Amino acid sequence: MHEEVYEKIKDILASALGRDPEEICPEASLTRDLGAESIDFIDIIFRLEKSFDIKIPSGELFPGNILNQEAYVKEGRVTPEGLAMLKAKLPYLDIETFSSDPEVSKLAEYFTVQMIVSYIQDRLAKEVKA
Repeated sequence: MHEEVYEKIKDILASALGRDPEEICPEASLTRDLGAESIDFIDIIFRLEKSFDIKIPSGELFPGNILNQEAYVKEGRVTPEGLAMLKAKLPYLDIETFSSDPEVSKLAEYFTVQMIVSYIQDRLAKEVKA
């Protein structure tokens, strides 16, 4: 199932971001490597929902306005409370690496192809069990 999910996601990202599928690999950052912008995340979610026939709740794959809360961000950096919240809400995100320099402006650099693959695989596995 992993390879099938990965290939589908690769096609979705290539189409959504206007990239060549060969440029897309599991460790690629959506923003840094593939040029995604915040508006692209909405399109990606829409395409994932349609392609996999699932509903992705707001903030479940990419944090929406979670980090607009004062307890989670101080002076442009994610607080320890914010890191714990991100880890709980976004278990597929590499929080350990991000926490070494938790600038809010750098968070999107940690949204990777593998993060999406892991999320979708987990969602599909839960759908099968339900």
